[in-house]
Amino acid sequence: MITQLIRRLTASRFRQIEAYRNNPWTAQLRVFERLLEAGGHTFFGEKYRFDTIGGIGEFQQRVPIHEYDELVPYINRMLKGEQNILWNTPVRWFAKSSGTTAGKSKFIPVSRQVLHRCHYQGPKDVICVYLHNYPKSKLLDGKTLTLGGSHQPDEQAAGVRYGDLSAVLIQNSPRYAEFKRVPKRKTALIADFETKVEGIAAEACKQNVSSFAGVPSWNLVLMKRILEISGKKNLLELWPKMELFMHGGISFTPYREQYRELIPSDDMRYMDIYNASEGFFAFQDEPSDPSMLLLPENDAFYEFIPLGKLQETREGRYTPDTMETAKKGINYAIVISTSGGLWRYLIGDTVMFTSLYPHKIKITGRTRHFINVFGEELIIDNAENALRKACEATGTQITDYTVAPIFMDSTAKGAHEWVIEFAVAPNDIEEFANLLDAALCAENSDYEAKRSKNTTLRRLVLHAAPAGAFYRWMESRNKLGGQNKVPRLSNTREHIEELLHYC
Repeated sequence: MITQLIRRLTASRFRQIEAYRNNPWTAQLRVFERLLEAGGHTFFGEKYRFDTIGGIGEFQQRVPIHEYDELVPYINRMLKGEQNILWNTPVRWFAKSSGTTAGKSKFIPVSRQVLHRCHYQGPKDVICVYLHNYPKSKLLDGKTLTLGGSHQPDEQAAGVRYGDLSAVLIQNSPRYAEFKRVPKRKTALIADFETKVEGIAAEACKQNVSSFAGVPSWNLVLMKRILEISGKKNLLELWPKMELFMHGGISFTPYREQYRELIPSDDMRYMDIYNASEGFFAFQDEPSDPSMLLLPENDAFYEFIPLGKLQETREGRYTPDTMETAKKGINYAIVISTSGGLWRYLIGDTVMFTSLYPHKIKITGRTRHFINVFGEELIIDNAENALRKACEATGTQITDYTVAPIFMDSTAKGAHEWVIEFAVAPNDIEEFANLLDAALCAENSDYEAKRSKNTTLRRLVLHAAPAGAFYRWMESRNKLGGQNKVPRLSNTREHIEELLHYC
C-alpha cells in the first residue's frame, strides 16, 4: 500500500522532527543565520546593514518591528516587478490576504524558498507525524479534499501573480499532486465561491476521499452540499475510509459537534494546524494534546512579545523573547522573520506556550481583535472556552458568532453584545445567556471583576441570528471562502451594526 511505503520513506524525517522537538534553539539559530545571510543581499538588508549584525541581540536592536503598512513601500515595488527588495531571489507570487477582518487586502511575498521550506514542508511534516502516530493508517490510499481560493494575474507587472494562499499553493504544486487531490486544479481555482462549491461537490461525490483540509466554517458549507447532492445521511456512507480532517484558520471548538454528526465515527481524527499567508508554523503532533508543536526549522525565526509590552518594544525599551527564553502561560504577540522577506513582522496572532521542550503553543487570538473597553481584556480564547461550556450544558451547537461592546451612557452601564447563529438552538435563550456570562466570569477574572454587582458591566446581551445570516453578511462583503474569517471580537460596533441588519 502507498501509505505504508510513504511511512517507511519518511522515517528519517520523523527522526529529524524528534531532534528539534528536544533542541529547537539549535534549529532556530541555523534559520536565523541563513535568513540574515540571504537578506544581506537585498535593498532592505543594505538599509539596515545586515552584513555588520553580529547576532540576534544586535538584529533586534537595529531592525524595527514592522506591521504590514510599514512594509507596503517595499512590497509595492515588488508588485511592480522589482527584485532584491526584501528577498534575494525572484519573487513572482504574492498571497493575497485581508487578515481576519480588515477591509483592505494585504499582499504577502511568496518566494520559492518560503514556498518549499515552509508552506510545503509543513504539510509534509503533518503527514509524517500522523503516519507515525497511526501506523495502521490507510490515509494515502485515498484522496485529500481541499477547498481553496482563486488567483489572477496582477496587471501591474508581467509575470507577477497573486491569489489566496491556497490557490498559490495549488498553482505551484507538482503535477503528481493532482492524483491525490480533489478537486481538479481547474475546479479548485474557480473564483466564485458558490460556483466552486458546486463544482467541488460534484467531483468529490465520485472519489474515494480519506481526508480533507481547510477552514472549518467553509468546509461545513461544502460538506453539507455534498450530502445534499449525494443523498447520503452522513459522510461515512459516501466515504467509508474517511479518517482525517486537518483544520486551521479559526478555532475548531464551535464546529466540533457538527462534524461529529457529519462523520459519526470514533476513529475520525482531527488535527489542528497553524498556517497563514505568511507561512506554516505549527501543528498538533500528539492526539491527546490539543496544543501545537511550533516548527523551528521551517524558514521562520520567531520572537515573542508579551501583549502588554507591544508599545515598549516598538519604542526599543523592551527586548522580545525567542524560543530560547520564551515562558509558559504568557499571552504573546508573535513576530516572524521569513525567507519570504518579512523582517520582524508582527503577524497579528497571539499565542501562549503550553509546554517547553517540546515548544507547544495554542492560539489565543489576535493583537487587534479583543475587547478591552471596560478593562476586561477579553480574548478569543476566553470567549470560545466560555461558549464551549455553555453549549455543553445546554446541548447547543453554534454556526458562527461575533461580539462587540455596548458603550456606557447616561442611562445604562456597559455590556457585551453577542450575535450567535445556532445550528442547534437552546430551549431557553436567556438561560444560555446566563450560562455564557457565568462561564466568561470563570474564564476571565477581569471580566468577573467588572461584572461583580454590575459595577461596570451588566450581563451580556444575546441575539439569536436566523439561519444563514452570517453567510449572507459575509457574501455582502465579498468575503466568502478562502481565508476570509468572521470577525469574532471587536472594540468597535462597526461589524455588529452591519450584521444586526441580517438578524
